[in-house]
Amino acid sequence: MSIFTNAEIEYLKSQPLMRFATSSASGRPDIAPVVFELEGDDIVTAGFDITHTVRYRNLQTNPQVSVVIDDLASTNPWSPRGIKIIGSAVIELKDDAPRFRITADVIISWAINDTTPGIPKMERRKVR
Repeated sequence: MSIFTNAEIEYLKSQPLMRFATSSASGRPDIAPVVFELEGDDIVTAGFDITHTVRYRNLQTNPQVSVVIDDLASTNPWSPRGIKIIGSAVIELKDDAPRFRITADVIISWAINDTTPGIPKMERRKVR
């Protein structure tokens, strides 16, 4: 059984970008829009020569991360929806190229599982 609901899995598969936040050992934040894939219960992302990115350097000393995948289901009425994942990331090799594997500790979603019109209710689950 997945840590994500079926509705969350479908939503994640439908979205092309996420925002990937890391922090240096001293706490200096960085955030970057990146492409991603769902691989089992983890989020994976790579890119062109990620060894030269701030997030690559940050993950050398601080594995704690957050990612946000969100969009607007509608602008009239205003209907934001999305998923925030708080967890950790590791750098791994796939086909001799580095990539990031993000594992969730907490999942926060809004307007994904409950699509009742109006201000979306936030759902928070500790999964690890």
